[in-house]
Amino acid sequence: MDDIVPRELIYLADDEGNSVTVNVLGRDPRWSAGLEAEIVVMTPFVSGRVALALYTSRLESWADALNRLNAGEDVAWMEMSSGPSIFIQLTGERDCPEVVVEDESGSMVTVRVPLVPPDDWIADHQQRLQQVMKHWVPLLSA
Repeated sequence: MDDIVPRELIYLADDEGNSVTVNVLGRDPRWSAGLEAEIVVMTPFVSGRVALALYTSRLESWADALNRLNAGEDVAWMEMSSGPSIFIQLTGERDCPEVVVEDESGSMVTVRVPLVPPDDWIADHQQRLQQVMKHWVPLLSA
């Protein structure tokens, strides 16, 4: 099982067909300290994807965001950096969790996706993060 390369850092989906994922595509060929990734939004109404650069400090800030979510706080991940941002609101405008993907520096589009993840989604994402970091971070140069 150790030979399976972890690709899904984030997978938030519900039974209504709404999902937000962050997929690790591989090492960035232009930057030895980074990973190529993408944010993918899928809903019955709108779908799209946007490129994303991941590096160790972004993965560490995702760990911090997961800890804050576990404590009941809403989070902003990658806010105020170049590239897209992800906001997770535990109780959104429709009284359920919402993921907001904002691509202010690129397309200038914001997508709000209401969804109800499974009860154990935070623990699942902490495990996903550990797998991604264990596999990918040793391959990156400082």
